[in-house]
Amino acid sequence: MSRRLDVFYGFSQIAVEGQLPTEAVMWDNLIRQVELADSLGFETAWIGGAHLSLAEQQRSGAAPVLPHFRGEVCLNTDILHLAPLLFARTHRIGVGSALHSIVPNGGPISHAEALRTFLTLQALSPWKNRTLRYGFGSGRFDFVHLAHGIAPRTPFERVAWPLVKGVLLREAVEVFTRLVRGDALASDDLPERFVHAQDFVSEAHLAQATAAHGRAFDRVHVPSFWTFDRLRLVPLDVMRDTLRLYLGTTDRNTVQAANEVLPCRVFNLSMTPPAVIDATHETMRGAYHPAGGAWRRSYMPRTVLVFVDASPQLTPESQRAAAAERALHATRAWQHAMDGTVDPGKLQQGMANAVYGNPEDVARQLHEQFHPDDTLMLWFDFNDHDTHRVEQMMVDFHQHVTPRLRELEATP
Repeated sequence: MSRRLDVFYGFSQIAVEGQLPTEAVMWDNLIRQVELADSLGFETAWIGGAHLSLAEQQRSGAAPVLPHFRGEVCLNTDILHLAPLLFARTHRIGVGSALHSIVPNGGPISHAEALRTFLTLQALSPWKNRTLRYGFGSGRFDFVHLAHGIAPRTPFERVAWPLVKGVLLREAVEVFTRLVRGDALASDDLPERFVHAQDFVSEAHLAQATAAHGRAFDRVHVPSFWTFDRLRLVPLDVMRDTLRLYLGTTDRNTVQAANEVLPCRVFNLSMTPPAVIDATHETMRGAYHPAGGAWRRSYMPRTVLVFVDASPQLTPESQRAAAAERALHATRAWQHAMDGTVDPGKLQQGMANAVYGNPEDVARQLHEQFHPDDTLMLWFDFNDHDTHRVEQMMVDFHQHVTPRLRELEATP
């Protein structure tokens, strides 16, 4: 079987059936499940990432960003602290960040410095050959950016903020990748960046931006968010052999800018429509940095919600029904928690990427729904804090689904 199988952990401390596990339980579950994933042969454990307490923002913020979400989106705030712990508790599995925000907490310079330090120390450790798949992006919530001084600076930026954030990410990505590479860099070396009139999705939004700008425009210059004299990061002598970079966006301009510097793959959540998946692969075939070799479909991992039941006391039909019920329950609970914050059509597409049933069902669904060269990030703990059930699904997948999937993909 050519495909790579990873595991994905949302690591959200969310209330499920009225129960909210403690942080200690959450961490214990994560470590147990990553240890199991390592023993079962999964290649990478991808861990969700977030910053600052969502629960506090819900309680005291003027506009709660997830009004129906009870708990915390994710407890992992820094993959560079978590990875050494997971490496020390396992034998061969790699670790991935899904995703690490390079905009808050000091911005791209600080995050590039932290990553180079991590790689230096890793090279001196017993796990010097383990892979870090560093997924990175701008982060989801504006309240986190605001806490670190990232906010609109002009009336125009306030109106055009969704577009300005895209410009902001491209600037951060270029600073980050060039400093990770080891360049000496000043902010004056960066290209000028603009918001273009054609980027506005509606005439009404464009009219608001025009009024805020004070006159009609084809493009508006966006000054740099980070201004700095020429600098270079230390440590200077850093090996990047165990590092794989993954961008948390499919934006063509950002992808191309990153790959002009270093090979940067793409991290993909399950809610992306198939047409966008195919278009991104087409873009990457032309944009991927030559130092990374030819672009491969496996370089864009995809999350898949997995609900498999192989209970020996149940018939295949009863296994299918039990798994389907769990999938439906988890999906409905998640939709309620995210209500009002995610485009319903996009969310529906994401839920369509769930696979569920007995092992034969799940193997066939994976075979039919995904390209054989796709890397799949299997999400077993989706809205489920019952670690014994999650671990049993991981074992069942390894023992029953993987061999059957291998058979199906070997059939001409």
